[in-house]
Amino acid sequence: MEIEYLDPQEIEKRSFEIIEEECKKRGIILPKDRAFLIKRVIHTTADFEYADTLYFSEDAVKIAQDLLLQGADIVTDTNMALSGISRKVLSQFGGSLHCYMAEEEVAKEAAERNVTRASVSMEKGMKLQKPVIFAIGNAPTALLKLREFYDAGKMPAFVIGVPVGFVNVEVSKEKIMKTTIPCIVNRGRKGGSNVAAAICNALLYDLKKRIPTSGQE
Repeated sequence: MEIEYLDPQEIEKRSFEIIEEECKKRGIILPKDRAFLIKRVIHTTADFEYADTLYFSEDAVKIAQDLLLQGADIVTDTNMALSGISRKVLSQFGGSLHCYMAEEEVAKEAAERNVTRASVSMEKGMKLQKPVIFAIGNAPTALLKLREFYDAGKMPAFVIGVPVGFVNVEVSKEKIMKTTIPCIVNRGRKGGSNVAAAICNALLYDLKKRIPTSGQE
């Protein structure tokens, strides 16, 4: 192996070229409508398994991007994901970012009710008076709470379900995939805040490339 000397702005471009080359070597054929998103997740994780494990409900990419064009907000379950999602691009389409996990009132209510802060955060997100994309990269209980809303007849607009870990991770993802909620979910134990952010950014960057906005430079 030899060191590649690249200008900083060329590094990401070269990374995606390598991903495309390796996909060909591995015999991975990505669906055209979602290839840009899967490649960004692979770029974030260096893990080609996501090409097989990412689940998309029917028309998931189109539905998510239509919501973003309508000015949907994004609610996430970690400040890490919050910091990783492009607030600037989201705002160009009229959306805002939210993470309630560190709020004192959320922690207090969760303790009083003996529930997780993630559950309370999802309740707050569902009260927003506009479409919301829930981007979950850490807390299975967030997905379980969203499933409770669905069972009660209150449909979340869109769910990105990619929590990572061992306890209730796989079952929480299955519970979302077994609904009619538009969603992108990673099967199995893998995921994380970085994956949730990567999916959001893939959707946003693709929109920015294709649809001019007044906020673009």
